[in-house]
Amino acid sequence: MSFDAFLSKQNIFYKADTFGHCPKRIDTSNFAESDLMQSLFSMKCKPFLLQFDNIVTMKIFSSLLVMCVFCASLLAQPKLVVGIVIDQMKYEYLERFEPLFSDKGGFRRFSDQGFNFRNAHYNYSPTYTGPGHASVYTGTTPMYHGVVGNEWYDRYKGKQVYCAEDPSVSTVGDNSKEGMMSCRNLIAGTITDELKLRSPESKVIGISVKDRGAIFPAGHAADAAYWLTDESGQFVTSTYYMQQLPKWVSEFNEKKLVDKFLSQNWTTLLPINEYACCADDDYSPHEGVFTGMAKAIFPYPLPSLRKKAGRKLIKGTPFGNSIVIDFAREAIQQERLGQRNQTDFLAISFSSPDYIGHMFGPRSVEIADTYARLDRELGEFFTFLDLTVGAGNYLVFLTSDHGVADIPAYLTDRRVPAGGFDYTLVSGLKKHLFDTFGDSLVENATNLNIYLNHQIIERERLDYSKVMASARQFLLKGEGVLQVFTADEIIQSHALAFESISLTSRGYFSKRSGDLLLVLMPGYIEGSSSRRGTTHGSIYTYDTHVPILFYGYNIRHGNTTRPVYVTDIAPTLSFLLNIPLPNAAVGRPLFELTEDSQ
Repeated sequence: MSFDAFLSKQNIFYKADTFGHCPKRIDTSNFAESDLMQSLFSMKCKPFLLQFDNIVTMKIFSSLLVMCVFCASLLAQPKLVVGIVIDQMKYEYLERFEPLFSDKGGFRRFSDQGFNFRNAHYNYSPTYTGPGHASVYTGTTPMYHGVVGNEWYDRYKGKQVYCAEDPSVSTVGDNSKEGMMSCRNLIAGTITDELKLRSPESKVIGISVKDRGAIFPAGHAADAAYWLTDESGQFVTSTYYMQQLPKWVSEFNEKKLVDKFLSQNWTTLLPINEYACCADDDYSPHEGVFTGMAKAIFPYPLPSLRKKAGRKLIKGTPFGNSIVIDFAREAIQQERLGQRNQTDFLAISFSSPDYIGHMFGPRSVEIADTYARLDRELGEFFTFLDLTVGAGNYLVFLTSDHGVADIPAYLTDRRVPAGGFDYTLVSGLKKHLFDTFGDSLVENATNLNIYLNHQIIERERLDYSKVMASARQFLLKGEGVLQVFTADEIIQSHALAFESISLTSRGYFSKRSGDLLLVLMPGYIEGSSSRRGTTHGSIYTYDTHVPILFYGYNIRHGNTTRPVYVTDIAPTLSFLLNIPLPNAAVGRPLFELTEDSQ
């Protein structure tokens, strides 16, 4: 009996073989017990086979070897995992903004010392913030985790539902309703849940200016999730996690950093001519404009703009990233994250790039300046981790929840096909169905989902399949509509292998999605074609192609263009941390990350 089979029966060996290491064969006949022990510990749970001189020797050493491997697996852990999601960061920003990055910046540390998966994508649509964060941390798609959008229509309640809303909890930290949130709408487990289940003493904390950006990464079993409120400009949480804020959070809020950041103008970090390498002119007629300004151009007088926008203005500036970094640093110090005997997990989501990208677009000086600033702040943060947790003792991954489309008018000015879908087609559909079946039959339309009124269809004894066919034929005539899928088609496809079904099918959850799902043509976005700014959500590469970067504990330097998916991150962490896979994970480990993977 080979010892790999023995260890496999002990439920130990199976994790070690995940990254494709070549098995090592050891002849124990010439080993003293101390030498054998030392050899095993030096492997740190890498795959191996033992060839015994006889069965007696195997029995003598078996319990010792199991204990050695188990102890080695406990030692082979980072002290802290830092998960970073940069909201709306498309992959090309890494390369286009590279001239703006500092030699001591965070992105340079990834490129010089980390591993870059250059061909990483989302494997479903819709590519929105809520589903994106949920998918990163569950290792699965909306088909299984249920977060089909930032909001969706609940046909059972007859109303729109926000992805993180929870009316059963209360705000902790101020008197607003902005803290009535939890992850109860996320029906799948997360990698952070698995860490807490395996190691209850480990601490898991999520931080973002967006509630959903903190809540879904932290998971169900988290110690805390904190997000910034629009009204008070303070970090809050909910009674789902605790009954009162820790003292350090209250003291942080008392610093009133939002007010301090908004007391200054937003000017470019670098001389404005240095952005010419990777951004368009400062002024563009297609960019959105802050209320109180005539056009989008630097500098931005934040003190005067705040008078109309309030404290929520911070989220649409790079200083939203700054306050998240400051809060994360405080959390590490006060909670002693990565400074104890367990592996802790800090999930950080930078949401300000999303607000800025929506308003100004992906080719603006504003978004370029945001990344130049964030690069330097990440570099300082990693230096802080080196000093606090210890260089080589922490593991960092960085990704995004989705990409972003170009502003349609920007493209059409250059003769590139693009446009908008503003839902006026739905009004036409209602009239069409009324003329055909005697009732409009459309109950709701959101996220390119059309929800039909099942009660009326049943009451009037209408043929559901005929209604669907008629609606689809009408919708396909609409400008910018590429394809229309019916719920029946998608549900039937779910019976196929996961790899065989479409991106649209992987984003469909029958209890929350509609009866008809629209797929727009490339370059088309939700909203008017004449709108300023842009958005995301499609199946196309500008929305699906995002960074996946790893750096730190036992991560080798390199890169690959092998196609990988965001759903691969959580399974990879499972094997790096020697904890179970999240319960609905469909991704596969990124085997390139470790030294012995080649």
